[in-house]
Amino acid sequence: MNRPRSGGAGRFVNRKGLTHVAADQKVLVIGGGIAGLSAATKLATLDIHSVIVEKAPILGGHAVQYACKATEKCVACAACIVEEKWRQALGDPRIEVSTRTRVVDVSGRNANGYRVIIENSHDSDSPAQTSIAADAIIVATGFTPFDPAGKPYGYQQFANVITNLELERILREKGLPYCPSDNRLPDQIAFVQCVGSRDAGLGHLWCSKVCCASALRITGLIKARRPETKITIFYIDIQTFGKDFNTQFGQLKNKVKMVRAIPADIFGSDKDRLRVVYFTPGEAQRCEESFDMVVLSVGITPGQDNRTLKELFQLLPTDTGFLEDSARKGVFIAGAAGGPMTIADSVASAGRAALRAANHLRGVT
Repeated sequence: MNRPRSGGAGRFVNRKGLTHVAADQKVLVIGGGIAGLSAATKLATLDIHSVIVEKAPILGGHAVQYACKATEKCVACAACIVEEKWRQALGDPRIEVSTRTRVVDVSGRNANGYRVIIENSHDSDSPAQTSIAADAIIVATGFTPFDPAGKPYGYQQFANVITNLELERILREKGLPYCPSDNRLPDQIAFVQCVGSRDAGLGHLWCSKVCCASALRITGLIKARRPETKITIFYIDIQTFGKDFNTQFGQLKNKVKMVRAIPADIFGSDKDRLRVVYFTPGEAQRCEESFDMVVLSVGITPGQDNRTLKELFQLLPTDTGFLEDSARKGVFIAGAAGGPMTIADSVASAGRAALRAANHLRGVT
């Protein structure tokens, strides 16, 4: 019988020279959104145990709110992947999940990993703190949606000015975009792209990479379910997405009005209607149109916990506020914690982070 020989702390090497992860090694996954779930399930396929800590009451992150955009066929919006990963994680004995839990400190670090202090707030009167010995860390804390309240678009001033995330929730619950003001179906809808991204005034020069695809897929869904709805998309330019982009865009651009301009302001009018003011490019001519609903496609911005996590795990500084991993320290970034990306890209990023963490545990560089 070939018995394994020791390969150093926490791992062993067989006679073929292949390194394996010891049974008592564990990866701490910070964040239970699509990236965190994907990282943990990938680790499980490698027979590596992990603990997911998620500060929200449920898993899934922002993506768990997304509605399926399929019409007569799948349009590859990837919303269904979230529930799939959720079921996999909750059903795998190699994955431990703790919701309403956050990382508050790191009490120590040695050659074998970290001792991380976590706080569970299930009992809000007396949150319980415990420590986890983690041999590697995957940070998958996702992103913070841009808050458009400070923009001149009437968000939180007019009931029918909503964000794309709020529209996702309405579509998931009701199937059609009912107006929040009076629960009627809107006859005219405007989408305003790049709210909070590609904005030099905010210092947000990045593209959020998901807004164009989301708006176009939602438009396709609404037009399929209620063809008489008139939709206008205000945009800077349209970012391509997926191998079927040309087909999907070609089918939609003749069904919606595309205006290459970003509105200057939005005003309220009678019967909860909204007046959108914009200037045509080149000619700078003032134009005004009325809508029943305005949807702000808000950008992806760095997660609220990024600064704290960067300090706790001594991660590399970035100009944007997103995170970069540090393989030397055994900390790896997955998903939108490292920058804007789609659900599919987040899953791929999480898979890479899991493989890098596995190699770290095996002592492979």
